[in-house]
Amino acid sequence: MKLKDKVAIVTGSSRGIGKAIAIEMAKEGARVVVAARTESEQQGKLPGSIFKTVEEIHSFGGEAVAIRTDLSHDEDVSHLISAANEHYGDVDILVNNAGITSAESFVELTVKRWDLLMAVNLRGAFLCTKAVIPKMIEKHAGNIINISSMAGNVVIKASIPYGVSKAALERFTLGLAREMRKHNIAVNALRPYLTLTEGVEFFLPDMDKSTWQSTQMWGKYAVLVASQDANNLTGQILDEPLLNKIFGPV
Repeated sequence: MKLKDKVAIVTGSSRGIGKAIAIEMAKEGARVVVAARTESEQQGKLPGSIFKTVEEIHSFGGEAVAIRTDLSHDEDVSHLISAANEHYGDVDILVNNAGITSAESFVELTVKRWDLLMAVNLRGAFLCTKAVIPKMIEKHAGNIINISSMAGNVVIKASIPYGVSKAALERFTLGLAREMRKHNIAVNALRPYLTLTEGVEFFLPDMDKSTWQSTQMWGKYAVLVASQDANNLTGQILDEPLLNKIFGPV
């Protein structure tokens, strides 16, 4: 098992890519902290919750705990890290996956919405990373995976602030990787293309998605990236073609 006895936090893991990463890491022996805002499916239109993810992990004998976390609140991030430490010990793997977007045009976009999106997508990743880095430095080991998007590299018909946050997250990845290499802490980003998630299924039911990437694929690749140390793989923005070249198909 590639991640046996490792402690992993996966933010935004009530559904989508985050849920798939949490499940695949648990299958490979990690003790997973499932972090997101959604505690019940009644909270929104989309299926999934932190407890549903944990239930699925427990169904195959995996180990996981659900911690309700809103990354826009500093105190929630502090609680997440202390709860993870209390349940499982020091964090070995951090997956900064949580993210929100907006459909407004720039003219319609409010300052409040811009600030919230940056707080979750970028500042949340900063806060979580800042919280786990000291122990990783102390142990001279650790793995941080930031989940970016094609929107961070290509201008698409989508939310401007979302693309800005993902481009910034990639730059954060590259800078942090350079600084943490000497501490043997690997820092990489995954850059999904069009991926079939619950949100896509709900909002675009009639679109042809036959060629879209699967969340399970990203979960399996996240496991492979998390199993590498800084001597093997760090400072990379990893899309599917590059991951396929490094690890082969999954």
